[in-house]
Amino acid sequence: MKKILFLFCALVLAGLPVSAQELSSADREKGVQYLEETRDGVVAAVSGLSDAQWHFKAAPDRWSIAECLEHIALAEDFLFTNVTQNVMKAGPGAADRDVAKIDAMVLAMIPDRSHKAQAPPQLVPTGRWTPEETLKHFLASREKTIEFMKTEPGLRAHATDMPAMGQQLDAYEWLLFIAAHSKRHTEQIDEVKADANFPKS
Repeated sequence: MKKILFLFCALVLAGLPVSAQELSSADREKGVQYLEETRDGVVAAVSGLSDAQWHFKAAPDRWSIAECLEHIALAEDFLFTNVTQNVMKAGPGAADRDVAKIDAMVLAMIPDRSHKAQAPPQLVPTGRWTPEETLKHFLASREKTIEFMKTEPGLRAHATDMPAMGQQLDAYEWLLFIAAHSKRHTEQIDEVKADANFPKS
């Protein structure tokens, strides 16, 4: 009888899904803070620019500040849609994922401009908005991302592959990716401003 009961319990437990890791309140707060900090970094980097400064290019094949900002805004929408439409509908990541290590990897690798990346066609800037419109669009999109980070349950419970990193990223890590991506291109904006030929006004 005991053997039968043991087998029954084993079968029941085998049929239960593996519980995903929960997002700690500390990590959620850290994520919100990072989204806010990187938003503020974008705003500070583009504040007070003249038209000449917005559209200056260090070389014909380099992006202007206006184009960098447009790319940031386009990527924010693209990546957030990926989170809500794909990642949050995916299953859990591998049970042995070291989320602290992968979180740190996202925060270190994505802003690192020593590793170049080619923007996919849908994220290449085309001048579809004025710089002022682009900034307004970015800020509205970032507000949605921050609210999602603050309130959405199950951010650790769903994960999808990120081939370029050789990792699965859960929804929380994809949101960190969004913030880290904007930091990456804020640094690009700073590089444009540091060019010797950047207009003084």
